[in-house]
This record gives sequence, C-alpha cells and structure tokens, in this order.
Amino acid sequence: MTTARFPGFQSTTLAFLNELARNNNRAWFQANKSRYEESVLDVALRFIQAMQEPMANIAPHFVAQATRVGGSLMRVYRDTRFSNTKTPYKTNIGIQFRHEQAKDVHSPGYYVHIDPEQVFLGVGMWRPDAEPLRAIRDRIAARPAEWKRTIDDPKFKRQFALGGEVLARPPRGFDKEHPYIADIKRKSFIAVKDIDVDDCLGPQFQRKVETAFRAGSPYMQFLCKAVGVPF
Repeated sequence: MTTARFPGFQSTTLAFLNELARNNNRAWFQANKSRYEESVLDVALRFIQAMQEPMANIAPHFVAQATRVGGSLMRVYRDTRFSNTKTPYKTNIGIQFRHEQAKDVHSPGYYVHIDPEQVFLGVGMWRPDAEPLRAIRDRIAARPAEWKRTIDDPKFKRQFALGGEVLARPPRGFDKEHPYIADIKRKSFIAVKDIDVDDCLGPQFQRKVETAFRAGSPYMQFLCKAVGVPF
C-alpha cells in the first residue's frame, strides 16, 4: 500500500516553535504540551511516515521510523548537562533517518531541520567517533580520484555544499600537501542544502527532500564504504 504524500508542515507548527523560543521553560511547555503534540509532534511523525517508502527506494539501509520515542524524530528535550545553553527545550524540529546499524546521531544519516528562521537538509556524518573519522580520512587520502568524483558529481553539487568544522592543522599521519588535505582536516563529513522556510509549508516539500536525498547518494555511498556499512 502506498503511503499518502505529506501535505506540508503547518503554519501552527512554526508558530508554536516561535512561542516556545519566547517561553522556554517547563511551566509553559507543560501548559501547552497538547499544542506541541498536535502542531509539532504529530505533524513531524506524519512526514516521517510519508518518507518511509521513498527512503526505502533511495537508501534501503536507512530507516524512517515514525515513533514518538526512539525513532527518527529527535527529542524536544535538550540535554543541558554538557551544554552552555541551559534552556530545557529545543526550538526546532530535528529528524534523522539513520543507518540501520547506527547507534547514535554521529552515525551516517540523512537529516531534516526545521525552525521558524531556517530550514535545511543534511547528509553525511556529524562529528563521527575517532575510528570512523580516521577511516573516512584514510579513504580520501588513498583514493583521491574516487573522492573527486564524489564531491564533483553534478547532481550532488547542485543540491549540497560541504560544511562543518575543520581542524586548524592536518591530522597526524597525513601529508599536508595532499590535494584534498582541506577535506581530510574536516571534523564532520556533512553536506547541507538550505531551503526557504515557506517551502516546508507546502506539498512540494517532500519532493524537494526526496530529490536532494537522492542527489546525496554518491556522498553517502563513499562514507558508507569508508566505515564499512552497506549503502
């Protein structure tokens, strides 16, 4: 059975996130929790559900799990233990379609970010652990032609730009004269596509996400090969 297309996020979704940003405290959130569930949580889960079949076609080892806890929708509750930001709630929607073998957000994944000021898509690995990070750098160093084909793929370049933090100096053991030392110095291997905020409110949004994620396939294939998981 084909899942219904997603009609778009709602203006009430962005309105709630705006209000939460102005009232980021437990008392306000508890008083408005039913609004959060109706305007944010349930709408986001419908989007994830609508993406299940497309993700199975684009990248069958990546999972779109539409559950309230433990699925593709990231928690609204902020972990303040190690953060300078002490407000208790996130004021954005974060959705990650992770690899079936993933343990956490640092694994290969497709990402959707929505807040009232910014909407963007991401593909790749955010701050991977030391071992997979080394594996990616090693593959770039050993296979520069493959890396060049990956990042120069026309469809990929049309949709995404590489981003993330970069080391000030080359990591130990890598040739500072390597033609792709600038990429080897990356701490995250992510590519980002910005989308107009208004576009998330219409039925075209799901199509834009699918088109971008499909264009991200060469990049995701390279990373999956590097860390030894199937694409």
